[in-house]
Amino acid sequence: MLTLPKPSQAATFAPGFAPASLLTVDTEEGFDWTGPFTRDQHDLTHLSGIPAFQALCEELGVSPVYLVDWPIVQSSLAKEIIGDAVRRGTAEVGVQLHPWVNPPFDEEVNIRNSFAGNLPPELERAKFTALRDAIEAAFATPPIIYRAGRYGLGPATRALLQDTGVTIDSSVRALYDYSPGHGRDYSAFPNSPYWVDDDRTLLELPLTTVYTGALARHGHSLFPKLERVPHGAGIAARTGLLERIGLTPEGTPLPDAIRAVDAALSQGLPLLVLSFHSPSLEPGNTPYVHTQADLEALFEWLRGVYAHMATRNVTPTTVAGVWAAAQRG
Repeated sequence: MLTLPKPSQAATFAPGFAPASLLTVDTEEGFDWTGPFTRDQHDLTHLSGIPAFQALCEELGVSPVYLVDWPIVQSSLAKEIIGDAVRRGTAEVGVQLHPWVNPPFDEEVNIRNSFAGNLPPELERAKFTALRDAIEAAFATPPIIYRAGRYGLGPATRALLQDTGVTIDSSVRALYDYSPGHGRDYSAFPNSPYWVDDDRTLLELPLTTVYTGALARHGHSLFPKLERVPHGAGIAARTGLLERIGLTPEGTPLPDAIRAVDAALSQGLPLLVLSFHSPSLEPGNTPYVHTQADLEALFEWLRGVYAHMATRNVTPTTVAGVWAAAQRG
């Protein structure tokens, strides 16, 4: 899973499926993003914000996939709120592993071990299996999609997903490099879906990020160099030469997101994968939502992006829909 895919591994989809969009929510505990990782310094107060978000999704005709981690699946309120949407067929659930809050607790809590793929394979598997089984028990449905917390894939992740019935991964954040902080380097990975294996049993859905600007076609080679120059990436973006834009309401203004949608479609991406973190549904939890006005802006971002995608004939889909279309592609 950590190897660049060959062109032959690119996924194709059933006629009429593309272009489509998938909304993923990293559904997790609230914690201090500026502090050290801890086992117990977190809360779930933002869960009260999920019903309004879910109602907006249903208004937009969008079925979000809640990528649930251990503190969430242990919450009776989360099981009630998310479970109701799952039972009504207006949402799906998947797995998101934050190893520092997920038993068994056999590792030291530190930055390196915050990436599940850096753990000993047997410990990564034990944590993942405990979480996956808890999710199936809580929501009465086997999860088929995974996202490693902090995008922390490892050399043993592929086998454990295949062994536990997970057929889709969405841990690759294309065009980003987390290796300076003990994570993975995805800077050269494609942002289009691809098969991880030749048997077509594991499908990768990278989070959608694109390069825009006059030098966009040189982004893979040029942007990593700009990041190593003080203010290099910012200057390139402000001058319209080169900008990296992710499809997320967290840090991406609506006009930029619309440009990213158009760029992705011009590149022929069949699936746009949007994402954000559930604690952003309550002011004060993340760097992106400090006030009620910020939260309202997040909702307006979603309305604006989906309105624009509708004009471009991008249809919201589901994890089940993606898998079915990929099987027929």
